[in-house]
Amino acid sequence: MRRRCSVEFFAKNATIEHIIQEVRILISTSDFRKGLKVEYKGEPCEIVDFQHVKMGRGGAIVRTKFKNLKTGAVLEETFRSGEKLERPGLEEKSMQYLYGQDGLYYFMDMETYEQIPLSLDQLGDSKNFLKENMTVKVLYHKEQPISVEIPTFVELVVVKTDPAGFRGDTASGGGKPAQLETGAMVKVPFHINEGDTIKIDTRTSEYIERVK
Repeated sequence: MRRRCSVEFFAKNATIEHIIQEVRILISTSDFRKGLKVEYKGEPCEIVDFQHVKMGRGGAIVRTKFKNLKTGAVLEETFRSGEKLERPGLEEKSMQYLYGQDGLYYFMDMETYEQIPLSLDQLGDSKNFLKENMTVKVLYHKEQPISVEIPTFVELVVVKTDPAGFRGDTASGGGKPAQLETGAMVKVPFHINEGDTIKIDTRTSEYIERVK
């Protein structure tokens, strides 16, 4: 009797688990918006752009441009109006950047202190402004880290640039190249000197202001 109850309990819970796994959060094309994250062909993607197009008696379609969150590749697809995609199982973790070694970049989970290595491909353009001890957000998909999101604004030291007052090529809009402590190159105003700390918008790689 006890064995039969145990088997029935296991079977019941297995069924419940199966049902939970089958539940999917679906997103209709009518809910599309720029920046929305969806899962397409098993890959986590972000909608870069989309356009609803009426096709007369044939209904409507939605031309959509995606960015693959794993590879950074951009692809275009066309969906029927009302078609649905799954919402990807994404998780963000707050982590601290520790150091880079042999082509890998190590981050520490701020809660568990677990350390993980990420490749240059996973970092993407974030590498340009990544500084040791910086707190970032690491995006996980199916328990695997896939990308890093750094703060929108960062403060970095200028390590190499022409002296203040240098004019150079003024035809390009005014400004001079400067190398930051992370190795990134940005354009700065003529009054900026080596050793200055400046604020950078990491979305555009543009100089915002001198901090000190």
